[in-house]
Order: sequence, then C-alpha cells, then structure tokens
Amino acid sequence: MPHRKAQNLEIDNLDIQILSILMKNATTPYTEIAKDLIVSGGTIHVRMKKLEEMGVIKGASLEVNPQKLGFDVTAFLGIYLEKGSQYHEAVKKLKEINEIVELHYTTGEWSIFAKIVCHDTNHLREVLNENIQSVPGISRTETFISLEESIKRQITLE
Repeated sequence: MPHRKAQNLEIDNLDIQILSILMKNATTPYTEIAKDLIVSGGTIHVRMKKLEEMGVIKGASLEVNPQKLGFDVTAFLGIYLEKGSQYHEAVKKLKEINEIVELHYTTGEWSIFAKIVCHDTNHLREVLNENIQSVPGISRTETFISLEESIKRQITLE
C-alpha cells in the first residue's frame, strides 16, 4: 500500500525506514538499524536528532499493560461543556486527574472526549462523581465502558 508523502520535504526515504523500524520495536539499537540500512550508526543518531528537532518524534515512552497493574476498567467519556469558551479551564482541571490517559477536543456531540483507566467500576464511579463532574464548566458526561481493546497501533509508513 503506498504511503502518503510526508508534509515536510526534509524527511526522506531513509528517515521513513528508520521510523518504520523503531515504530515496530522502539528498543532496536541504532547499530542494528544502521547495519540493516547499510549506513553508519552516527547517521542514524543524526537523523533521529533531526526528526526530534522537527517534531516528528515526540519522545519515547514505556508502554505498560494497565490490567497487569490492577486497572481493569477502561472507559471512554463524552464530556459536554456549558460553553465552548470553558474548554481551556476545564482541560487545566482535567489534567490533574491521573486516571485520564487521553483527552481530545472534538467536533460533534461532545466538546471533549476522554479515555480513562480505573481499578474497577467503583473507582470509575468515584472518578466520575468526585473529580470529573465537579470540574467547573462541565454540564454532563456520557460514559462508555470498553469490553475489549481489539486494535491499538501506530500509523504505518510503508
């Protein structure tokens, strides 16, 4: 399947190849990538630094399985604001709630869409009632509990 051309012309095929390898396994050593792509390790390091400076790479993180740490409930939350102008203040307060792992400003029915992880349904109820619904500007919420995550992946560059 052909991929869309990167918006920034400074990204070339070698950059795409490096990103593709690391998106499959972020722990791949630069030396191994260099060997596979027949370039020097220094080239990989310089390209990665360039991609970070351009904002293509936003950072590296460790992905954990929340269920293995006792967070058995994942829920999605449609958040209605009283007024759209309250968005920034609401987000400031919502950032303080650790159970919120994603937050999106959306078009459509809700102003904000959030992903939250909790230990169990009692924990979810506490987070909703005591934290989220008490944020100034939030008029109401609509909750969807995830029964199973079937797909989770990065975009593909190849």
